[in-house]
Amino acid sequence: MLRTWQSSAHNQTSNFTIEVQVALKPRTIADWVLSAIFQNGGKNLADNLACLTVSIFVPEREDSIAMKKTEISRQSKSDLSARSQSSRSEISEFLQQAKQFTPVSSAARGRLIFALDATMSRQPTWDMACALQGEMFSAAASVGNLSVQLVYFRGHAESRASRWVNNAESLRGLMGKIDCQGGLTQIASVLLHAKRETEKKPLAALVYVGDSMEENIDELCSLAGELGLRGVKAFMFHDGREKQAETAFREIARLTGGAYLPFDGNSATDLKALLAAVATYAAGGRKALEAAGTATARALLADMR
Repeated sequence: MLRTWQSSAHNQTSNFTIEVQVALKPRTIADWVLSAIFQNGGKNLADNLACLTVSIFVPEREDSIAMKKTEISRQSKSDLSARSQSSRSEISEFLQQAKQFTPVSSAARGRLIFALDATMSRQPTWDMACALQGEMFSAAASVGNLSVQLVYFRGHAESRASRWVNNAESLRGLMGKIDCQGGLTQIASVLLHAKRETEKKPLAALVYVGDSMEENIDELCSLAGELGLRGVKAFMFHDGREKQAETAFREIARLTGGAYLPFDGNSATDLKALLAAVATYAAGGRKALEAAGTATARALLADMR
């Protein structure tokens, strides 16, 4: 009987598949295959790693290592033979580089999902966000266009996404039609929706505003990791200090290279400045945020990896 391990990673530039048949321990296999990836990737790993699927088959009896490259559209001249093993520290460094240095692409620039918890406890912050969302468009106007999609959940398993809008009046109109209803959080549905949207067209950022988390944190982290590999940064706005939510929000932000942004529900000024800074990043990238020069922009840059 064969046992199988599979792993994948994605970006927008190329695509290849590797099959490996070995008779080694799983940890050794993982190091060996990732070593081959490093050999192919060159120095700029974030640019050269593409859409990759690795399938590893381990037979019961020992066989020699056989490696077959079945499809490749880029780096065709690269040698995929593994001349040395990658250490765990090298693999960790690679993952950090892939997240940290992935820029906001021109296709993604200006596309932002604005997601809010619309359960009953959120009505005060919903009203505040509705009043302040125009700041996102105002801040983005100086560096580029901003296109926003409203996503919210409430009640019993209700989760909805609006059309894409490009001005504050349209977004305010959408938000004004929604009232908060009691129910549990559905953050996983928000992350899954963001993943699907970025599969259609690149996405610059996800803004989430909420105060609690009532879901499986491992599931949320898995979805967040997939968003991070696609270059989508999550900016997790946390109203209050609920510990379970803080733990989850911080981890989602870390896995995507975004930021955890706690704020006081009574402080409209803080939320206004934070929304403006995130919108500046979504519209113009890190350079635009650096050029903004505000204290909030500097703090956000420090939080982002």
